[in-house]
Amino acid sequence: MRLTLDALTVLDAIDRNGSFAAAAEELHRVPSAVTYAVQKLEQDLGVSIFDRRGHRAKLTPVGQALLRDGRHLLNAAVALEQRVRRLASGWETELAIAVSDLLPMAPVLELVRAFDALAAGTQLRLSREVFGGNWDALLEARADLVIGAPGDGPPGAYRACRMGDIPFVFAVAPQHPLAHQPGPLSLEQVRGYRAVVAADSSRRLPPRSSPLLAGQETLTVPDMDAKLMAQAAGLGVGFLPRWLAEQAARDGRVRICAVEAPNPPAPAHYAWREHRPGKALSWFLTQLADSQVLARLLGETA
Repeated sequence: MRLTLDALTVLDAIDRNGSFAAAAEELHRVPSAVTYAVQKLEQDLGVSIFDRRGHRAKLTPVGQALLRDGRHLLNAAVALEQRVRRLASGWETELAIAVSDLLPMAPVLELVRAFDALAAGTQLRLSREVFGGNWDALLEARADLVIGAPGDGPPGAYRACRMGDIPFVFAVAPQHPLAHQPGPLSLEQVRGYRAVVAADSSRRLPPRSSPLLAGQETLTVPDMDAKLMAQAAGLGVGFLPRWLAEQAARDGRVRICAVEAPNPPAPAHYAWREHRPGKALSWFLTQLADSQVLARLLGETA
């Protein structure tokens, strides 16, 4: 291979320092070695990289293009070295975290901010999953860690811990006819209006959903945020996580109504696949073992 990382490093040093001599000093080489490296590269490639007609050598247009694209290779090499070092030290190169749409995202981002302070170099990838999609993401290796997976998990090679329960409340738009009915609302009253449901994001597992009344019309939306928007717009009714509904009620977007048959709280779990977690996953598992962190994730505290 005629083009080497060492040759690109020499070109980069010359360009940044403005001269062959200054580049040689930075690279801890004699100036003749830097000159030879450039001349050999020009001979091997059959191009002129520097214009030497003036008092100061300048990159030719070909040399500028070579250095511009070559710097991408140098940066990639540095990144590869860093990834190898992180792997050798026990830090994962990437950690994929799936977060249930039943949980607020803000506390998760607080954890990300705290993790960033470690400067570990692990890339984080967050995703939102709906209902059984959390378990599906774990079993299908789309996620290394899931936070807030509702209900019991399916059989599989993973470990899980109970976070607590996610309570639900019935909510409608302030202008919806049910908002003005004295409560608690009966099943027959609720059945007469379209229910908004969030679609399960599972790809392989059987889909799960919120309980529905027989014969009730439905509007299916992608996730819980869209469900709130649809109900606030008066397009249907349904149950929402209490933390989400209470925020929207304070803003005047929905009205919380008592019902005769409330939805039971959903048990939530965090789960992971690794029996010997890397340092990044271990850090998150340590945070999730904190009761105050769990309370914030479940929307129990501001």
